[in-house]
Amino acid sequence: MPTVSVGRDRLFTALGRSYTQEEFEDLCFSFGIELDDVTTEKAIISKEKHLEEEKPTADDEIIYKIEVPANRYDLLCLEGLAQALLVFNGKEKIPKYTVANISKASMLKMHVKKETSLIRPFIACAVLRGITFDEASYNSFIDLQDKLHQNICRKRTLVAIGTHDLDTLQGPFTYEALPPPEINFVPLKQAKNFRADELMEFYKSDLKLKKFLHIIENSSVYPVIYDRNRTILSLPPIINSAHSAITLKTKNVFIECTATDLTKAKIVLNTMVTTFSTYCKRKFEVEPVEVISFDGKSSVYPDLSEYNMEVPLSYITGSIGVPLEVDEVTSLLKRMQLDAEKAESGEAKISVSVPPTRSDILHPCDVMEDVAIAYGYNNIPKRTLSSLKPLPLNQLSDLIRYEIAMNGFTEVLTWILCSKKENFEMLNRKDDKSTAVIIGNPRSSDFEVVRTSLMPGMLKTVGHNKDHPKPIKIYEVGDVVLLDEKKDVGASNRRLLGALYCGANSGFELIHSLVDRIMEVMGTPFVPVGDKSGYFIELSNEPEFLSGRQAKIIYKGGRIGIFGIVHPEVLNNFDIPDPCSFLELDIESFL
Repeated sequence: MPTVSVGRDRLFTALGRSYTQEEFEDLCFSFGIELDDVTTEKAIISKEKHLEEEKPTADDEIIYKIEVPANRYDLLCLEGLAQALLVFNGKEKIPKYTVANISKASMLKMHVKKETSLIRPFIACAVLRGITFDEASYNSFIDLQDKLHQNICRKRTLVAIGTHDLDTLQGPFTYEALPPPEINFVPLKQAKNFRADELMEFYKSDLKLKKFLHIIENSSVYPVIYDRNRTILSLPPIINSAHSAITLKTKNVFIECTATDLTKAKIVLNTMVTTFSTYCKRKFEVEPVEVISFDGKSSVYPDLSEYNMEVPLSYITGSIGVPLEVDEVTSLLKRMQLDAEKAESGEAKISVSVPPTRSDILHPCDVMEDVAIAYGYNNIPKRTLSSLKPLPLNQLSDLIRYEIAMNGFTEVLTWILCSKKENFEMLNRKDDKSTAVIIGNPRSSDFEVVRTSLMPGMLKTVGHNKDHPKPIKIYEVGDVVLLDEKKDVGASNRRLLGALYCGANSGFELIHSLVDRIMEVMGTPFVPVGDKSGYFIELSNEPEFLSGRQAKIIYKGGRIGIFGIVHPEVLNNFDIPDPCSFLELDIESFL
């Protein structure tokens, strides 16, 4: 969870009153954040420099370290915190953020060159006009960038923020990607002119910037932003130019967010401009910038429009466990900066307007959570949790576990994530692109997809324990995930049973007998082919099993499982020298 350090006295001034530490802790708890620590500026510096901590004096500024939710990017600085708490306490109304009403002809332009698609393809821009900084707000502006870089920007890999004194530049701007030797400029806090490739070497000894070099260092081209006079603004995501550095005297700030993820770039840009537009001459107004792609496509940023979501009242009250009326719910949501009113449809629904500051509101459950926070978790009456009564699926899973264990099998638990190769190629399967859920930013090649079968994990288990005395008899009852367009999240979970026998012989007859035993305890009789009153087996032709030594299980007219002797190529792929038989059964089919 991110921690935001703010000056206590400055925060209290922004909130319009002083609090005792206990009162402020209660306010934080009510709003869903936490006062994590109380310290001083001197103590923080001493800790960073590993010096002996000095005793605080009366003149030391008290610093509050406040822990905020990881998805609340609008709370990562004092300005955002103060605004949210003022609205929560009813001292201010929900701010309305607007884009300045200017024609496209009058807008600043950012032209994107085709070569940027090779390295960092997206950019979004905006201007804060007539802004007034003091030392505290300036430091807060810089600190918010750092917090966003560490959080949603994923250490600048997804988004990098550049802020510039617009009065030192002339539009239109161009976003290009050039070979490193062709880029020359004076970087921020330096007096010497550097070539981009020289700059990479220079910053390898810089404790702060060296951890970002890998993002572009090995690319044949580096992203770079120019103004009309070919003055460089920045070399994203590494460093800005000294020429356009913002200062306390800056009145017009040009903000650019280069990115590999356009959605994240929009969120970051919106967070920056909405938070600090409070210091603009026209409060909460932001000047747009037109971004023109190399293919002629035009986009205007930022998009500060609100989007509407309808949430059934029954969903909110049922989840929280408190009988609330529509008016009560809308009032609670307004305290959380969500404008809400009763929907026009006949049934009781809440129409919620989600502002550009609340990118964390993605689903009705997020709206329900805000209602619960505003109502007060301590005010929600205690009740017996429905989870104390096991779900039918979990009860059935436990019964099946017990029965298989009685047959001499040992339970294993394997990762629900695996590599594409393990899920498809190593099982002799082809990836049809319509089955597996792909992980967008996997930390390693071992966790690229959500498994669609229990087979890879169980074969890996045997492969890593092949020296174990034979036979090896293992089973797993676990979930797999399949793409499903009918679900609002685009995928659905299925609870499967997997059982594997590995020994001197294949053990096919033992796996077959296990199928019969499971069906017997489920009260499902073996019936002739075509009869829907029970189950029967038919020859199957799956690539992970030996041809002619495999069968699919048909129950009530549909396939619910498969068993057979594992193909030797598959065994070789998992480094298993002994023959194996495997069973996979969809146990949700029995519910």
